[in-house]
Amino acid sequence: MAKTNKSRQGFLARKNIVISARRYGIDALGAMAQGLFASLLIGTILNTLGTQFGISALVDVGAYASAMSGPAMAVAIGYALQAPPLVLFSLVTVGSAANQLGGAGGPLSVLFIAIIASELGKAVSKETRVDILVTPLVTILAGVGLSALIAPAIGKAASSIGNIIMWATNQQPFLMGIIVSVVVGIALTLPISSAAICAALGLTCLAGGAAVAGCCAQMIGFAFMSFKENKWGGLVSQGIGTSMLQMGNIVRNPMIWIPPILTSAVTGPVATCLFRMQMNGSPVSSGMGTCGLVGQIGVYTGWINDIAAGTKTAVTGMDWLGLVLICFVLPAVLTPLFAIPLRRMGLIKDGDMKLD
Repeated sequence: MAKTNKSRQGFLARKNIVISARRYGIDALGAMAQGLFASLLIGTILNTLGTQFGISALVDVGAYASAMSGPAMAVAIGYALQAPPLVLFSLVTVGSAANQLGGAGGPLSVLFIAIIASELGKAVSKETRVDILVTPLVTILAGVGLSALIAPAIGKAASSIGNIIMWATNQQPFLMGIIVSVVVGIALTLPISSAAICAALGLTCLAGGAAVAGCCAQMIGFAFMSFKENKWGGLVSQGIGTSMLQMGNIVRNPMIWIPPILTSAVTGPVATCLFRMQMNGSPVSSGMGTCGLVGQIGVYTGWINDIAAGTKTAVTGMDWLGLVLICFVLPAVLTPLFAIPLRRMGLIKDGDMKLD
């Protein structure tokens, strides 16, 4: 038995198949978000720009990019799992099938199925003399077969969870505004992908607005709270890059995470109760915050979509005021204020948020 286990472990090591929460829950999930960004998100932005400025070519390019979201996610996941070329190329078909059959919860279907198909493809890669046939066949048949069997169920489950969250936010906007904002904001700073989570759950509407608020609280909050240590470079890298840069400092001193979390607990219900800010653009935008201003572009895209659908008459001054306050002003002001008592108590010291 011990010999069998040792042999199995040796095979997995030789094939670079690492079954771990980090490999699948962090590396693969993070890569999936990049695949989404490079397809659906960019496509949505181009489509919006083309529509607003009357440039039909941008609308067409945006449509092509958005249509490739499934393959882009699957290939990104395979890349993160260090799949060999034949496996990586075969994942294009797998991603397309999983995303289409998964429906509204397609991204979550792609995550699970692309991981399994990729690892199976890696297992048989270069094990036969006809590798150019065997590896793509195993990867594609396994991926498409699993898509047909489980993608609809995974997609329906993810969609149901997202619908429950959105329904609960409509029923209890104050409480759920806090919960969604805090949880998604924390996910953004952790080495996992808040964007992929929001996309997988199809998180839009009021809940999506709360998610945007939470992400902005972390990014803008850390950027301004650590301005003394990191100056303008840190302001830009965290404010329109990612607050994940602070993760190493958070591990060393978790107290620095309290101010942006408290800020998200404030801005979340402000978004849901006061300004009724909604994300009716792409769900992935709900988890992007101010990264490349994608969250704000998503909210704006939602306004335009609502106007086109006849559910909104025009973009108002109140809409713009809410967007600017929730995404930029309140995080920039509240987070350093929440940090003051912690600094006076010596729980946060100068240099604690210094970026390398």
